[in-house]
Amino acid sequence: MNLQRPNANDATRTANRSKSVVPMSGLCSRCVDSCTGNCEVFRASFRSRELIYPGPFGDITAGGDKNYPVDYSHLNIQGYALGARGLPEGVMANSDTAIFPAVNTETEYGWNGRTKMRLPIFTGALGSTEIARKNWDHFAVGAALSGITLVCGENVCGIDPQLELDKYGKIISAPDMDRRIEMYRRYRSGYGEILVQMNVEDTRLGVAEYVIRKHGLDTIELKWGQGAKCIGGEIKVASLERALELQKRGYIITPDPSHPLSQASFEDGSLKEFERHSRLGFIDEENFYAEVERLRNLGFNRITLKTGAYSLRELAMAIKWGAQAKIDLLTIDGAGGGTGMSPWRMMEEWGIPPLYLHSAAYEFAQRLARKGERVPDIAFGGGFSSEDGVFKALALGAPFTKAVCMGRALVIPGIVGKNISRWLSEGRLPNTVSQFGSTVEEIFVCYEEVKDLVGADEIANIPLGALGIYSYTEKIRLGLQQLMAGARCFSVPAIRRSDLMSLTEECARVTGITYLMNAYRDEAMEILEGTHDGHGEHYTLGSLLSYVGTSRRFRTYE
Repeated sequence: MNLQRPNANDATRTANRSKSVVPMSGLCSRCVDSCTGNCEVFRASFRSRELIYPGPFGDITAGGDKNYPVDYSHLNIQGYALGARGLPEGVMANSDTAIFPAVNTETEYGWNGRTKMRLPIFTGALGSTEIARKNWDHFAVGAALSGITLVCGENVCGIDPQLELDKYGKIISAPDMDRRIEMYRRYRSGYGEILVQMNVEDTRLGVAEYVIRKHGLDTIELKWGQGAKCIGGEIKVASLERALELQKRGYIITPDPSHPLSQASFEDGSLKEFERHSRLGFIDEENFYAEVERLRNLGFNRITLKTGAYSLRELAMAIKWGAQAKIDLLTIDGAGGGTGMSPWRMMEEWGIPPLYLHSAAYEFAQRLARKGERVPDIAFGGGFSSEDGVFKALALGAPFTKAVCMGRALVIPGIVGKNISRWLSEGRLPNTVSQFGSTVEEIFVCYEEVKDLVGADEIANIPLGALGIYSYTEKIRLGLQQLMAGARCFSVPAIRRSDLMSLTEECARVTGITYLMNAYRDEAMEILEGTHDGHGEHYTLGSLLSYVGTSRRFRTYE
């Protein structure tokens, strides 16, 4: 664990002068009177509140870089030399049938009506941040072509400059929301869905009523929070007029744009931007059930819930109340996840980290299942970016976890593809790209696949960011097939918790996943003693495995 926390970070565009840093404060061990900067305290001395947020806004996504005591890297994936689970019914397992390209990476979620995805990942909420707005076409088309769900995040309607409201403050027209929904739907081919997220402001504006009336959406998502921060969504606003407009729509704006001092500061150039904030949500059981019922009565077939890295109390509420309300998917987002804009220190120091939160989620879900209650389908989020993380998350939460929510990892390929398009038009491809060719066809290895999907006449309309996302998801899919085949799991439902092992005893205590020197040890001893029959997909202790150690909270069923 990194005990030195510099009072500086690339996210806030600051740096310590000294190589020696006081562990607690992050300050240089020797602070010199004549120092010209540039630690966070130095810059905050004249730029104040600006140092709360990573920047520059609109051009970055940021993720916390705190090194937690235990994380997903402390788990490894088991591999086996016999057996195969999850092959199609009637297929005999042998070296010709149990090959990794035969692994089925499709997943599905939902209480009654099921949504299928080609692979068990989907986008984090892409809402009112500038990164999401200006790159939306790349993200939406890429997700649709990849066959995964796309989450349209909070506040999209509320910040739309062309938003029209009736005399009651309800939405009449929201062109940016229309654009976002229509772009995804244009290229969707039976897999995934677009779901719109709602916070306090969205509910007040009537976002649910608008998207069901105008677009007939099947799914709406309630939002309790996310892993990046424990307050509402935020963006920066570069003009006084825009800040006043958003304040009039009911948003919290800091500093207050209607105050004469703020206006004077903006006029003299010292105040360069405002921040728009969403309100904190307040939850209670009765109102949660009532809101779910209201949304169903509006016509939504599926209701999902997104929650963040809150205390174990709120986690239990989300799982228990979600089960009672029969929600279709519960996304549980661990601390430190990437975002368009969150207070940097909050992203670093707030909330329960992913592995701890997800381990508790499994424990709570299993507790309900033992009582005979049906648990909502679950997705884990919190800094995932590769196929090994996807496998580990699915296994850790099995059989409840159906997918992994990816934030920055699905944003980056869209931005890369967009930039390749710009570099091509300007004739200045960097060597990192030009080494593979000088045309779109040469650069993107999946170009012909996408062309086959959309047709020769349509391929010219596909933004290159979408090609980037499709290429990235294909890498995830193929890599996941290989990992699943090695663990003898030929479909997503075949993945089990016993396909993981803990590399440290502390990880075993947190997760309930057996320490690797104990995993399958009894079976190994039976083989050495000649008492094992040598048959079966796996050598198991029977139907029940339990981790016995300093923690006895977990019991893992095969």
